[in-house]
Amino acid sequence: MILARDGATGGVDVRGGAPGTRELALLDPVNSVKYVNAVVLSGGSAFGLDVGSGVMRYLDEKDIGYRVGQKVVPIVVGAILYDLQLEGDKKIRPGPECGYIAAQAASGRTVEEGSVGAGAGATVGKMGGGNPMKGGFGTASIALRNGLVVAAAVAVNAVGDIIDPATGEIVAGILNSDGSEFLDARTVLRSGVSDKDIELGIEDGTNTTIGLIGTNARLTKAQATKVAQMAQDGLARTIYPAHTMGDGDIVFTLATGTIEGQQDVTLVGALAADVMAEAILRAVRLAEGLPGIPSVSDLRR
Repeated sequence: MILARDGATGGVDVRGGAPGTRELALLDPVNSVKYVNAVVLSGGSAFGLDVGSGVMRYLDEKDIGYRVGQKVVPIVVGAILYDLQLEGDKKIRPGPECGYIAAQAASGRTVEEGSVGAGAGATVGKMGGGNPMKGGFGTASIALRNGLVVAAAVAVNAVGDIIDPATGEIVAGILNSDGSEFLDARTVLRSGVSDKDIELGIEDGTNTTIGLIGTNARLTKAQATKVAQMAQDGLARTIYPAHTMGDGDIVFTLATGTIEGQQDVTLVGALAADVMAEAILRAVRLAEGLPGIPSVSDLRR
């Protein structure tokens, strides 16, 4: 969860075919609300949307939100990913209390990465009859000499492989039966794999990569939306396949506008794609494995 206590200009781009979201209509540039107070990235499938209610309660207690006369309405948007296949017989349902606790704990300190937050139940490589690997949560940022900062945070729960765009090599993804090598989603999809095998990963909706770009640039809602669109290129560079019919790939933008002067939107968007790709790689590289679901570090041992 990302808090913007003073409000930030928001944008969003949705490219997955099965998204689970909260209050996205507010981010449409044609609509009136200008600022967002929090973005929630949660696991738990649609149940996880309840987390936003707890964040709203916290912000309401702090008198933070959109002013309507004497009242305040916190603007909390969000998206979820599906990880219920890992819960076993005991139902795990993130709810408002989770959001409230997360909001209380929010700070400017270095963010934990790997198997935390929405990345705790995230997995990758769930198609073509292979075995999955552990996904996770990652961050990355870049700061230019003029003071411009562009950062990314992302929970990676992809159906296919995570590929390092610098080398073309698979970092995490579909493993063969004994876990000794990658099946390679690019090969799987071109090999005449049956529709049934593909649907095991894609159509069950057990996927989704949800992320956010944060920047100190001064942007309008339309420009923030464009940055989110460009940041989706970072997903396409590192995830194969991305934006499928059975996932909910979503990228938000929050622009605080604290840097002086207007920034070039093309520059901000290009940097957003770069840091998003880096954050995705960090998410899987820093994840910790689960029984039967190895991590990147497990394969190196």
